Amino acid sequence: MNLAAIDIGSNAARLLISSVFVNDKGKPEFNKINLVRIPLRLGFDVFEKGEIGDERVEMLIQTMKAYRHLMKVYEVNDFRACATSAMRDAKNGKAIIKKVKEETGITIEILTGDKEASMINQTHIAEMLDKFHSYLYVDVGGGSTELTFFDEGKMKYRESFNIGTIRLLKGQVEDSSWDTMRDHLKQNIKSVLPITAIGSGGNINKIFSLSKKKEGKPLSLQLLKDFHKELSSQSIQELISVYKLKEDRADVIVPALLVYMNVMRWAGITEIYVPKIGLADGLIQTLYDEIKK
Repeated sequence: MNLAAIDIGSNAARLLISSVFVNDKGKPEFNKINLVRIPLRLGFDVFEKGEIGDERVEMLIQTMKAYRHLMKVYEVNDFRACATSAMRDAKNGKAIIKKVKEETGITIEILTGDKEASMINQTHIAEMLDKFHSYLYVDVGGGSTELTFFDEGKMKYRESFNIGTIRLLKGQVEDSSWDTMRDHLKQNIKSVLPITAIGSGGNINKIFSLSKKKEGKPLSLQLLKDFHKELSSQSIQELISVYKLKEDRADVIVPALLVYMNVMRWAGITEIYVPKIGLADGLIQTLYDEIKK
């Protein structure tokens, strides 16, 4: 069975297509067939003007049409499409979703911040972690940051904060938002076990790639600080030419590092693992669970 997930974020829209089969132990296994990413950058309109402009609406519609064709080519049996922070905040979000449905046949669900944060449960990541650590899952997007805390194999806390890379670029994050996140972390992220971070999002994946670390090895907080110092001293053009970053990655990678660093510092965490899982993976697994029911 082939399943797909469309994740429409504040910076990019992603299409993940995975094949699902049941192994000898009766457990489903998800194999990534293709991942397509289009930098729509909806947040640039929303966090500045409060709504998505006509040009980006048209880009979104054309992207959804392309994704519809790709799903047909890959013989996708079922799919789920969701939008996050930018569409949540856009005054014309519901009208756009209606237009996308009329022109492409794709129904987009707007996830609340809490629902977005809870999606990490659907990747069943807690089952993959050892019981000798607690884990803080940190997903930094263009419009928001989702935190989920697992202690002794159980989810103990989750929250979504309107602190994201594009909001930071646009100067839309007040000091009070940082204070709220810091207070939440200090109050809720506690355990008798050592706490490790797990990072998701395109920016932390890129940092992991630049670090040349072996798969499965963590990044230290000090390494993130070193990257932040190094990358923030470069111009966007230098980041593109020296580090081979795409333009829509080059301008958000430094703000993303700031979020990861602050979260880890406030939670007293010194290492972060980067297993390359995200919202789209959670969407596919929730879809599979619904089909099985």
